[in-house]
Amino acid sequence: MTADVRDVWTYLADTPLLGLTATLIAWDAASWIWRRARMTPLLNPVLLAIVMIVIFLSATGIDYRRYFAGAQFIHFLLGPATVALAIPLYRQIHALRRSALAVTIALAFGSVTAAASAVGIAWALGASRSTILSLAPKSATTPIAMGIAKEIGGLPSLTAVLVLLTGIVGATMGPWLLAKLKVADPRAQGLALGVASHGIGTARALQSGEVAGAFSGLAMGLNGLATAILVPLLVRWLLN
Repeated sequence: MTADVRDVWTYLADTPLLGLTATLIAWDAASWIWRRARMTPLLNPVLLAIVMIVIFLSATGIDYRRYFAGAQFIHFLLGPATVALAIPLYRQIHALRRSALAVTIALAFGSVTAAASAVGIAWALGASRSTILSLAPKSATTPIAMGIAKEIGGLPSLTAVLVLLTGIVGATMGPWLLAKLKVADPRAQGLALGVASHGIGTARALQSGEVAGAFSGLAMGLNGLATAILVPLLVRWLLN
């Protein structure tokens, strides 16, 4: 590495621009690979981008706090992006009203199943109490899940990782599984992805169409509320 290049690298490494640029490049590269691979779920762009960022930070020795100083600008956009989900919801309001009863029943069963299955499997495999409590809210969106984990005695940092993994697995395998089960109704597809894999699943549902995206966004929001109510009760009943 020449002196000029070293000077440029030193400057970039100490500015927020590096984290922002690295994130945008990683996402663009991951999306390109995903499209070239005919959008196979095994090469989910979110997962690929995360792997690229991890490799980049490990290779350069840049710690996460320095990286996030730049990446936080993208992180800030999560709020407006979540609010923007109200647009497809509004456009599909008539379909949502017609399906209100089915949505309510599916949401209740989905929320309980998501939490109970995670807690039950972890308990059967001998996981520690803190791990089980951290795993219980994994199907809710990150801020809600971390808040629930803290209240019930779990580890919020571990919950954040589990939520991310849940979203990636759901977005990757969910559409394939729904196709195998011959679930063709976009409303059912959206509900399943929204309940099981929150925001990442909703992003995947939006790629399938506005109807699936609208129902997924609704399911994501309501599942967060249902999880906050049901998980403490479920954990108290199963573990106490």
